[in-house]
Amino acid sequence: MVNSSKPWLKHYPEGVPHDLGPLGHSSLSDFMDECFERFASRRAIEAMGSFFTYDEINCLSKNFASYLATLNLEKGSRVALMYPNVIEYLVAMVGTLRAGYTVVNINPLYTSRELESQLQDSGATVLVLMENFASTYEQILPQAAIKTVIVSSPGELLGLKGYVINWVARHIKKIVAPWDFKHIKMKDALRIGFNRPFVKASIGLDDVAFLQYTGGTTGVSKGAVLLHRNILSNVMQIEAWLNPGLKQQHTDQLVLLCALPMTHIFALTACALLGIAKGSLLILVPNPRDITGFIKMLIKHPNINIFPGVNTLFHALIHRPEFKSVKLPNLLVTIGGGMAVHKKTADHWQALTGSPIAQGYGLSETSPVVCVNSPLEDRFTGHIGSPIPGTDVVILDDDEVVVPQGAIGEICIKGPQVMAGYWNKPDESQNCMTADGYFKSGDIGLITSEGYIQIVDRKKDMIVVAGFKVFPNDVEDVIVQMPGIQECAVIGEPHRKLGEIVKVYAVRSNHHITEAAVLQYCREHLTSYKRPRKVIFVNELPKSNVGKILRRELRNI
Repeated sequence: MVNSSKPWLKHYPEGVPHDLGPLGHSSLSDFMDECFERFASRRAIEAMGSFFTYDEINCLSKNFASYLATLNLEKGSRVALMYPNVIEYLVAMVGTLRAGYTVVNINPLYTSRELESQLQDSGATVLVLMENFASTYEQILPQAAIKTVIVSSPGELLGLKGYVINWVARHIKKIVAPWDFKHIKMKDALRIGFNRPFVKASIGLDDVAFLQYTGGTTGVSKGAVLLHRNILSNVMQIEAWLNPGLKQQHTDQLVLLCALPMTHIFALTACALLGIAKGSLLILVPNPRDITGFIKMLIKHPNINIFPGVNTLFHALIHRPEFKSVKLPNLLVTIGGGMAVHKKTADHWQALTGSPIAQGYGLSETSPVVCVNSPLEDRFTGHIGSPIPGTDVVILDDDEVVVPQGAIGEICIKGPQVMAGYWNKPDESQNCMTADGYFKSGDIGLITSEGYIQIVDRKKDMIVVAGFKVFPNDVEDVIVQMPGIQECAVIGEPHRKLGEIVKVYAVRSNHHITEAAVLQYCREHLTSYKRPRKVIFVNELPKSNVGKILRRELRNI
């Protein structure tokens, strides 16, 4: 029996509860009803320079829900959404939940093969997507079991401005490939829904809200079954954790930047749904990979209060000379998640913005937030903070025994945000839980002497060199400190005598740097078994849609 002492509780900021109280809502739909009514007149979204109020989102999502009701779907039916950060995603996501169905978020960067796999696994019968991705779906149309496809254009809901945006997307940027299949336009679906009365669906906390597919960074992507209870709990946990910091922010309305894709669990919960809970203005960034355009947008929005992101995004921003023109005087907290934040990046970010990066940790299976640093921290801590209210974390060995404090083991989690299981994978659902009901994260970490959680690396990414354990994050954090190295990723390569050796893929900012120079730098800064034997220079590293480096793809090169 696991006995957790929860040493982190002594570091909780004043005003943060130790446990999560009653949810106070019967579903996410009930939660949204209250928020839309309370904040009706406020601006909710800024998308491509256009604003939408909470009342407008309320009406549009009800119209979408009413349209779905005309399809006579079975209870629990899955509706797949394939979008970047545009207003149509929010309308479809909220509308699907209010109609009582399950949202299946799909990475808009997926290939046709990846899309086919997720549609088949989820059993989705409705697909909603932007026309930019219609040609991807068309390639697998004969194999898909989709009954209804709803297609929107980039400027679908933006009035006259939308016609210009559509023309530019289709004819200037040419980001819409030709496609042709039976579908209904989003605006037509909304018009049908508008002409029907909205009937509130019967939904409970134990109904499935999302099938959130894991990133598949170390293996096959799996659908995490997230209940209304899981997501609502996590929104309330994050809100309770941030409240002491938010009280210091004297503003009539919080402004959240949403640069990460809302189809990803981090942005879905920590941006979209948290924003709705607080009545915030959510600024949508449809393409954060356009760093030049992103910086121009940041210059226009100095009032941003909360900026969630990942290390690669922060790194890309701070290494642009024009980022020095960005002023964010109202920035309360920069939240770093999705991957390890490098200290070099965090220090540079704070020097330029005045805001430390509060590193957090979570997974698709935990809705996602498990741990996060307090927004009251005045510097980058290097750890992932404390488990949020109502969450327990233990560090276990391979026999599911708690390791001594400070020792390394697997991070295991218990809390109301932990998923109900993996979709259609009963064996994996059972294997990922301990006998005491803790979710086995697959991440290696430790609890510091101060009671904070520190992540070391992914269990599956660990490299064993002559019996010594090497964690890629440790090696990467050293190599990126080398002048002239922009970013890198470390993997293990099989070796006849040593079992494995360390191999580095690096992106240079100084092309005069040689493999020999990197190896010499590592000899000076790393113990012998951690030193890479091979250095491969590449122009870019493979990344997920949120910017997480995909080590598994490097293993296939």
